[in-house]
Parts: sequence; C-alpha cells; structure tokens
Amino acid sequence: MSLLFEELDSQESPLGEISLRKRRIPALGDRDIYEVKLGDEFLMSSMFVAAEEALSTLGLAKVQGEQLSVVVGGLGLGYTAVAALADERIAELLVVDALETVIHWHQQEMVPLGKVLNADPRNRYVLGSFFDLATAPETGFDPQHAGKKFDAILLDIDHSPTEYLNPSNAGFYSTANLSLMAQQLVDGGVFAMWSQNPPEDDFIALLGTVFETVESHLVKFENPFQGGFATNSVYVCERPIRKA
Repeated sequence: MSLLFEELDSQESPLGEISLRKRRIPALGDRDIYEVKLGDEFLMSSMFVAAEEALSTLGLAKVQGEQLSVVVGGLGLGYTAVAALADERIAELLVVDALETVIHWHQQEMVPLGKVLNADPRNRYVLGSFFDLATAPETGFDPQHAGKKFDAILLDIDHSPTEYLNPSNAGFYSTANLSLMAQQLVDGGVFAMWSQNPPEDDFIALLGTVFETVESHLVKFENPFQGGFATNSVYVCERPIRKA
C-alpha cells in the first residue's frame, strides 16, 4: 500500500527551495498525486492537467505542415510536452526549463511522465531561461543550431501575463520582447501560452501588436476540492506570413 504522503526530493534553486511530493487522497481513489512546491507556494499538481495538455492540442491544431519543430517553455510535470509528442507530425521537441532539478526529476524518472519523455527520441531537454533564450533570436532556443526557427512555441511558466513566477519575467510581456521571440517562428508559426486566469483583454491587445491572429480559450476542468469546476486560459497566436 502506498504512503498517503511522501516527499520525494527537495533542492535549492535560483528561485528558492523546490520540492517534489507524492500523496494519496483516499476520497479521490487509488492513485498517486504528484505535486511541486516552490517554497510555500504550490506550482503544479498532477490532479489538474487539462489546461496544460490543451496548451499543446490547441496550439498545434493551428500549425500547418509536417516534420514540425516545437519548443515547450516550462517542463513542469511533463504534461504539455507529452501532449505535444502525441502529435505525430512533430519531428523534434525542445523542452526548455531554467531549473536543473526539474529536468533531473524527469531524467531519473522520479515523475511518471519522465519515462515517456526519455523514451521518445524526438524529445530533448534544454537547461536555460526560456525568457533569455526567447529574446536572443541570434542564438535562440537550440544550443546545437543557433538561430533555428520553429513551427510552434508553447509557454507555461508564469501564473498569468501579470503574475510572475519570478519578478524578472515581467519584461518579457512587451511588444519588443514578444517580437524578438516571434522572430524564432517560421512564417505562419504559432505561439501559445497558458494562464491560470480568465482571458485578459489588455494582454490580447498586446499580443495583437505582434501576431496576425490572436485567440483565447477558456479550459474547464473538474476541481474536487471546490466541489465543482475551475478554469484556466490558453492564448493561441499566429505569426503573419510575409509576402514575397
């Protein structure tokens, strides 16, 4: 019988102490629930992954073509990355995370989806700040191919466009820096982003200064702790196709 609570790992990081926990809640059935905390703050739980998966499915649904190259910003518990790899058109997936500990959890298969990601030759972990790499198009996301362009960039790091995991991330949400990131997309490429909050009109307007089309989706999922449903948002944007 599994323990009702177990701390699997706890490490110092540039953002503070980050820990991986596993628990069971008998009222919710016979399953292990994985959680990540940063200090006293809950970052993610394997109970609530519908919107993280929708980030991939909604974003990639807008992408045209085959043999796709895709970036996922933020590894988390791996749900966005695994959902992306379910798209057979993907030829390579770069998963960028600034926390070596989080990558280590997956490489050592301390989290359930680590085995899935490690077994897929299309997947590659990149240790680095998504925001630094996003705003440096001359080098870009791929340490093996400077300046490489991608078919889609899927971002799930900050809580929302106005609530940041790290205060230094705030500067990314500007026309100038979003434009630098967009330079790393192919013509017609897609940028999609997760948020814990309902769609924000000011952010939609900001995205519209960079991208040709901007959509927002409200993703509804069951929350047994609240005895009902909760929602997150996914923004999906397309880079314009330049005329010859």
